[in-house]
Amino acid sequence: MGQTVRFGISLDEKLLVCFDRLIEQKGYMNRSEAIRDLIRSSLVESKWEAGEEDTVGTITLVYNHHIRDLSDRLTEHQHTYHDRIISALHVHLDAHNCLEVLVVRGPSRVIKQIADELIGVKGVRHGKLVMTTTGGELF
Repeated sequence: MGQTVRFGISLDEKLLVCFDRLIEQKGYMNRSEAIRDLIRSSLVESKWEAGEEDTVGTITLVYNHHIRDLSDRLTEHQHTYHDRIISALHVHLDAHNCLEVLVVRGPSRVIKQIADELIGVKGVRHGKLVMTTTGGELF
């Protein structure tokens, strides 16, 4: 880590009050920690939006496993990208619904493509992609 630099910022009082409430809700020790976290989050997002950065993420799917051939179609998609899917977790939510969480790694444009294809499979009730960085370039 580099040398710590102090700087000042100016904010509207109402915005600062809201920010302080957020800091308290999230359990930050101080404003500096919260601001560092916001900056890191913004940097990570900008990196993976570029499309070629090596990223990691999770693809979460909820679906009814009784829908004909749905489980097979999802498994087939996953096998197509076996080199990008690091791990998979399958949870039986109830007698009908399943949750799958896939851990993926690769260029962000490829990860987005995999997520879009899986979430778009007919019968998937809900899906979400959460992407982050591999962490090497964060301070």
